[in-house]
Amino acid sequence: MTLYFLIKYLHVLGAIVILGTGTGIAFFMLAAHRTHDAAFIARTAATVVIADMIFTLSAVLLQPVSGGLLMMLSATSLTERWLLVSLALYALAGVFWVPVIFMQMEMRDLAQAAADKGLPLPPRYDALFRRWFLFGIPGFGSVMIILWLMMAKPF
Repeated sequence: MTLYFLIKYLHVLGAIVILGTGTGIAFFMLAAHRTHDAAFIARTAATVVIADMIFTLSAVLLQPVSGGLLMMLSATSLTERWLLVSLALYALAGVFWVPVIFMQMEMRDLAQAAADKGLPLPPRYDALFRRWFLFGIPGFGSVMIILWLMMAKPF
């Protein structure tokens, strides 16, 4: 096993973790939201926040490190268009992912407060959920396109 292969493996593994965690989080948050059960939503959102911090954040930090090492080991130029587009999309994904973390934390807190008081979810929760859902489209879509660009290197 070469150093290049090992780093490439870690890079691909990071992409899998980002996509897998993102898909899982979206599924569980949507499923919890559909119940309108504040206590269930609070527990689910609490787990989602932890999963995002452990898995997504570590993979997000690993990607540029492993990608930079792959560039150095393969003599890939930073001027290659597929790479520039990938980096721009990575930044775009980050612009949408970072606020989502804070939305998840606020949705968790709002759901927990509603559950503690035996009240329905407040309108702020629904507004946050809609925004959270909409932010996921360009955030997750960017990552999907990046994966294709890494594999195809079309230009």
